[in-house]
Amino acid sequence: MQIAKVVGTVVSTYKEDNLSGTKFLMLQLIDIEGQLSMDYEVAADTVGAGVEEWVLVSRGSGARLVRDSEKRPIDAAVIAIIDTVSLDNYLLYSKKSEGR
Repeated sequence: MQIAKVVGTVVSTYKEDNLSGTKFLMLQLIDIEGQLSMDYEVAADTVGAGVEEWVLVSRGSGARLVRDSEKRPIDAAVIAIIDTVSLDNYLLYSKKSEGR
């Protein structure tokens, strides 16, 4: 799993039939210091995350273990919206202090 920030959405009019109704998010990965990395990922949203929120993303076969995703061709899924991240007793991120 990896921490990422939702930076946008991906809309697709035509897609595999079993992806119908799936919301896709553009994520920018976050490094150990809480900084945005240059890496990005497109992931299926399973929790209703929004732009600017920090999320937990699962990749690979673990992404298909999410409810109702077993037969979908996804390899990345947003599985949680993060409230706080602490590192060595230092608050790296707080959703509350981000004004949401």
